[in-house]
Amino acid sequence: MARLIVKSPYVTGSAGGGGGPGGYLKYIGTREGVELLPSGYMEYMAERPRSHGLFGDEDAVDMNAAMKELNEYPGNIWTHVISLKREDAERLGYDHAPQWRNLICAHRNDIASAMNIPPSDFRWYAAFHDEGGHPHIHMMAWSAKPGQAYLSKDGIRKIKSTLTNDIFKQELLHTYEQKSSSREELVRRAREEMKALAQETQTSLGSHPEVESLMMTLVNQLETVKGKKTYGYLPKGVKKIVDEIIDLMEQLPVINGCYQTWWELQCQVEDFYSEKERQRPPLSQQKEFRTIKNVVIREADALRFGQFTFEDAGMDEPVELCGLPSYCVELWMVAQDDTAVMKERDEAAEQIISKAKSGDPFAQYLAGKLYCDGPVLIPDSVVAADWFDRATRQGVVAAQYELGMLLLSDDPEIRDPELGMQWLEYAARNKNDGAAYRLGKEYLKGKVVNRDTSIAEEYLTQSADAGNQYAQYALGKLYLERGDRMEARYRLTQSAAQGNEYAQFFLDRWDNLKPPSMMLSVTRLLHHMSRIFQDQAPAPSVPGGVRIDRKRLQQLREKKIAMGHKPDDHEEQSQGQSMTMG
Repeated sequence: MARLIVKSPYVTGSAGGGGGPGGYLKYIGTREGVELLPSGYMEYMAERPRSHGLFGDEDAVDMNAAMKELNEYPGNIWTHVISLKREDAERLGYDHAPQWRNLICAHRNDIASAMNIPPSDFRWYAAFHDEGGHPHIHMMAWSAKPGQAYLSKDGIRKIKSTLTNDIFKQELLHTYEQKSSSREELVRRAREEMKALAQETQTSLGSHPEVESLMMTLVNQLETVKGKKTYGYLPKGVKKIVDEIIDLMEQLPVINGCYQTWWELQCQVEDFYSEKERQRPPLSQQKEFRTIKNVVIREADALRFGQFTFEDAGMDEPVELCGLPSYCVELWMVAQDDTAVMKERDEAAEQIISKAKSGDPFAQYLAGKLYCDGPVLIPDSVVAADWFDRATRQGVVAAQYELGMLLLSDDPEIRDPELGMQWLEYAARNKNDGAAYRLGKEYLKGKVVNRDTSIAEEYLTQSADAGNQYAQYALGKLYLERGDRMEARYRLTQSAAQGNEYAQFFLDRWDNLKPPSMMLSVTRLLHHMSRIFQDQAPAPSVPGGVRIDRKRLQQLREKKIAMGHKPDDHEEQSQGQSMTMG
């Protein structure tokens, strides 16, 4: 795999002490393996070679003068070593000194900028060594003004990126073009796989005793933490617990599958910027997924405060067709038939609206549902609420429930929690089990009304007795928390019989029950993490730093071609006064 290697240690000038950097300059210019340049570079093929291989801004370098300059310099002098693999150097023409000199001269100002040196103050000499498996140049670079230069890791990256993009320019462009279709297919498949895995995760019910135990430890630790309960503000010991929880979650097959798919796509392409093979870090240390840390903390906080949860995200809100006249049912079925032509669906919706305007209470209820759910009409909660309101005043119980739910929503245009609770109470009195279930939820959550478990139990019981599986499940959990295992099992069995997987989850673990909130902690983390993985599914992108004209770059972007290399992948160098010759 093509690579450019850049190493950038430095030495400190001896300020006239003798035997300093000038000696190193002579060494790199005359050592065995150096390519000797002629006295006149432009007449390279005709002139007799000099006694050294040094080159710089000028065609001819006076080695003695250069050594004297360096020996009298008091500041830092960087001794870059820039090398290629033998096969790359031969293929690309970098197995002779002139090509290297042209490269450095073309980018001297870029290198100067990376070293924080104005171009006018930049000084440098270099020599090419055509030896071994890595033909390379030694380059000494410094500022005319001591103390001015500074080279950071980011500066090394910039030097490496600039030279790489020039040396491999044609191959990079060729790779973009040749790999585009395969990379697009790779990204497409990876995104589909991640989406499928994330959906599987979102519907997973998990039990992990070690995670549950650590979550309980985290709960106890958070009790002692003052101030913000976010990862960045936590003591080191508490952060360690959060990381351990995430790394244990990573061991679950669905999470490991998502992470591995994401990781493989990152490492799938040729990387011109890194000499080292990447190792997948623990999930807790992967910065792209750091939001998971605060998800863990929020779940622990929910456990700490004993928040009652309702696992009803998949709860359907079906249209109440029972009791509606046949003409309404027929029109509704056509409007919602996604296999029918759109013209027919539009006509059915228009007839419902027409009948609603004429005062038909059942059509008014359906008109509200059309504006609430779409897809035939553009959703509009204000219009939907108006139609529901008209139907409620003519005694349509289903409309009372829908209006109450709308008024409890987060839509600022219609939100009115107090009025919403009133309409739900009307609907519950009229035997609407969905309204009774929602009232039970609100009295358990205690956000819209004061928390009252006895009232909540009454409403949940009403809904459960009417056959609502979510109310049966919630009652089962409520009884488990009270320690009433007989009633809990009765309600959970009712709910499981209707296909409630959460109820079955508790029944399957009946002989090893823990507090419900603790038993579901892993499941809730799974659901949160699935959404995070979906959000982080990789997308194709054009790598930064390749210098091509804007029109060409736009074409590449439009093709969504991904090379996958990252310009901040560079060899970490430690600066110091010691160096290895050659």
